[in-house]
Amino acid sequence: MSSTVGQVIKCKAAVAWEAGKPLVIEEVEVAPPQANEVRLKILFTSLCHTDVYFWEAKGQTPVFPRIFGHEAGGIVESVGEGVTELQPGDHVLPVFTGECGECRHCKSEESNMCDLLRINTDRGVMISDGKTRFSKNGQPIYHFVGTSTFSEYTVVHVGCVAKINPAAPLDKVCVLSCGICTGLGATLNVAKPPKGSSVAIFGLGAVGLAAAEGARIAGAARIIGVDLNSSRFEEAKKFGVNEFVNPKDHDKPVQEVIAELTNGGVDRSVECTGSIQAMISAFECVHDGWGVAVLVGVPNKDDAFKTHPVNFLNERTLKGTFYGNYKPRSDLPSVVEKYMNKELELEKFITHTVSFSEINKAFDYMLKGQSIRCIIRMED
Repeated sequence: MSSTVGQVIKCKAAVAWEAGKPLVIEEVEVAPPQANEVRLKILFTSLCHTDVYFWEAKGQTPVFPRIFGHEAGGIVESVGEGVTELQPGDHVLPVFTGECGECRHCKSEESNMCDLLRINTDRGVMISDGKTRFSKNGQPIYHFVGTSTFSEYTVVHVGCVAKINPAAPLDKVCVLSCGICTGLGATLNVAKPPKGSSVAIFGLGAVGLAAAEGARIAGAARIIGVDLNSSRFEEAKKFGVNEFVNPKDHDKPVQEVIAELTNGGVDRSVECTGSIQAMISAFECVHDGWGVAVLVGVPNKDDAFKTHPVNFLNERTLKGTFYGNYKPRSDLPSVVEKYMNKELELEKFITHTVSFSEINKAFDYMLKGQSIRCIIRMED
């Protein structure tokens, strides 16, 4: 790899030229990393619903042309000035949020919401100089959440790169860059269900299934899946879900259904849909005295959470989480080790694999609701 250090690299990238249009595999130029940046060779990437959401650009600021992608595994090709914690050849996971190590959030044991490197979906440039590292024929191509992994090479701020065990298979652990850690950590780090407890999971997409996996690892006895789509229930059994409730099957609020099933409410709930009604139900379905509800899903900007204050006075707790409360650089290596020692199972999240040239198939699978995670193999 050393011959490319300090040079512009020409490589293939899947470029989104405009909202909702199929990605086009183009030859792009990737500039060398600047201070506190690293250039990565991406080996595997996977498609997350967030990529699709911003590619459709129905409610957000459209930033195009753009290279999407934020769940990936790769190898460090070169490092910019001032980077000491990574070197060429290191195996890494780039992450959409970061850990500068210097701000109040990074110095707090309770937070992972770095002031410098917190997710910014509108920004399409690097924070150091406000420029892109991607171009084609002199035209800048914008970044996405600081990662842009739908490219054979990408440039990322060093604080958004987790160095991991080189023995870990990148085609599996790449899914830990976003959704799986978000759900897993919501349960293990925030809800913290005691062994033998009951947990309700609202929404059985990738994040919800990861939350269920966290409940399984924690030793929860009853893991109740709540989803409006009953066809998801069979798949969810693989993740430890052992009871199911479809709110459409009942003529009373789902929180009342769950309270009846569990003698007054579940011990913990994790909400992974973004539906404001599901959030309220997730809170109101936990047991008084000790119940904890954790919100993971992202609501619409005009939503308001409404519940009676007595629900709090009766000792129910409501919490929120971002990326499962994992600090990317400090905590991701140990999540990879959970997979390596067979405590965490990742294979069951991966439903499809496609080559880079077939990346639009991954979008089709997700839009049709057929995939949990589709791995994109960069080398055809």
